[in-house]
Amino acid sequence: MDLKDIKAIIDLMKKNSISEFELEKQEFKIRLKRSTNGGGAHAQNIEDITTGYLPATGVPSQLSPAQAAAASNEIEIKSPMVGTFYRAPSPEAANYVEVGAEVHPDTVACIIEAMKVMNEIKAEVRGVVTQVLVENAKPVEFGQPLFKIRPL
Repeated sequence: MDLKDIKAIIDLMKKNSISEFELEKQEFKIRLKRSTNGGGAHAQNIEDITTGYLPATGVPSQLSPAQAAAASNEIEIKSPMVGTFYRAPSPEAANYVEVGAEVHPDTVACIIEAMKVMNEIKAEVRGVVTQVLVENAKPVEFGQPLFKIRPL
């Protein structure tokens, strides 16, 4: 996670009146907490930002060298917000993308519903979908990988 991602989280916290945010993934942990003192502009300041790396678990990789090389070239489409992930525009409709489908930067890959608003998430890259990482109608977090794409 880089500084740009952290700033985006802070902006989302401000816009949605979220007072605390915590994310823990493998070797990374971040916790953000907004001041709730009601002090006007100062109430928007982040009072506690902690990031740290957790020790590696030492679990060996289950990928073959060829799979590891292919996986390292893949690009992840990540969730730009917290919400509910949908693979299709309606329950009766076909999914936007499937594994093996070729996508372009303007291809809609899924929808994330946040606060009753349906937000189309575009692939933003040209490639082939290799994995769908989230089940339909499941909640997703900011920055959570949704798809893996092999660039073309």
